[in-house]
Amino acid sequence: MSIAAAIGDTLQEEHQPNEPKRKGKWVPYLLMLPGMLWLAIFFVVPIVSLFLTSLQTPVPGGQVGEFQQTFNFANYWDTLSDSTYYIPLFRSFVYSGIATLLALAIGYPLAYAIAFKSGKFRNLLLVLVIAPFFVSFILRTIAWRQILADEGPVVAVLRSVGLVGETAGVYPSAVAVIAGITYNFLPFMTLPIYASLERVDPRLIEASGDLYAKPFTGFRKVTWPLSMPGVVAGTLLTFIPAAGDYVNAALLGRPSNTMIGNRIEYTFLSVNDYPTAAVLSFILMACILTMVLVYIRRVGTEDLV
Repeated sequence: MSIAAAIGDTLQEEHQPNEPKRKGKWVPYLLMLPGMLWLAIFFVVPIVSLFLTSLQTPVPGGQVGEFQQTFNFANYWDTLSDSTYYIPLFRSFVYSGIATLLALAIGYPLAYAIAFKSGKFRNLLLVLVIAPFFVSFILRTIAWRQILADEGPVVAVLRSVGLVGETAGVYPSAVAVIAGITYNFLPFMTLPIYASLERVDPRLIEASGDLYAKPFTGFRKVTWPLSMPGVVAGTLLTFIPAAGDYVNAALLGRPSNTMIGNRIEYTFLSVNDYPTAAVLSFILMACILTMVLVYIRRVGTEDLV
């Protein structure tokens, strides 16, 4: 047998075990196909349609709400030049930022208690966390009108301790809007944090105590770093939808509490200025994406693993 033939036989034998892998190399892509089709139909197509809408201009001599595709990129500059949109946009990020911090302050202790202290009541507490999702988002927000009304229990307690005057109230106000946002998105903060804390080995926390670490030091050095993936996911899941929300501001706030979502909704449905509303939507998405990238870079992408 020649040397070339021997080498050929050896290479053929080495590649034979890999033959089944080559046959099944398309299986992962086939499994991904339903999800990719779903994203294409319900995410990519709407985004492209919205982008094309943002480049339209009114039909000359046409009716209100009648536009034609002219690929007019000047719509973005015209909208950015209108300073009336700046305050609602800034207010949206302030309200959603405060609500995210409040949700973290409330959700983290709740998730910690469920993960480490709940015992046999763990499943019950988890059901109570997600129970608000069984009620309509709008109905939950309207309920806060009664809770924060002048004759409600919250105002009564605040007046008893002198934080609210006899003639002052909480609803409608910015406080009511932030309270509504915090309540409605609180489960999005609590559940990811619980998922991270539930995977923490309790022996690690006990080891910090064995090394003479105080409870707060042990939390800061052990528990908090291990729960960071949940904190990052929870803050993103809370801040992103809260920044674009308009229901809470519409139902719990005054006209002076208008958020950018309310301006987009009004421009779409009342003014019928679809290109401007589409441009505002893309500006909001761009701002949120920039903030998310800066945030992830700041906390470190390794915390997302």
